[in-house]
Amino acid sequence: MTGGRLSTHVLDTARGKPAAGVRIGLYAVSAEGRRKIKEVVTNHDGRTDAPMLLGEALTVGTYELVFFAGDYLRATGQATGDTLFLDEIPIRFGVPDAGQHYHVPLLISPFAYSTYRGS
Repeated sequence: MTGGRLSTHVLDTARGKPAAGVRIGLYAVSAEGRRKIKEVVTNHDGRTDAPMLLGEALTVGTYELVFFAGDYLRATGQATGDTLFLDEIPIRFGVPDAGQHYHVPLLISPFAYSTYRGS
């Protein structure tokens, strides 16, 4: 079954607002390793301008979103230095039904993050 979509957004819980300008990499994961599918940057609302994958582009399998949080935290003045507590945040998840909507948001602060399957 096809017709699903993958979306994400990033919220900055320390500042209480959407996280604009966060770079996100999307990878397909298999026994052979990771294959980069695309890279996007969040808009002023902390969202991507379009779904990460849509329709037949979303297939059953394992994916990984990598949020480059360190760059964002440095740019907003919330973190400094070469070594951060949180830098690149990988979220690996499975898509068992490619006909559904998978929304994988990230809530970040300089010292914590959380995610969930949203709607």
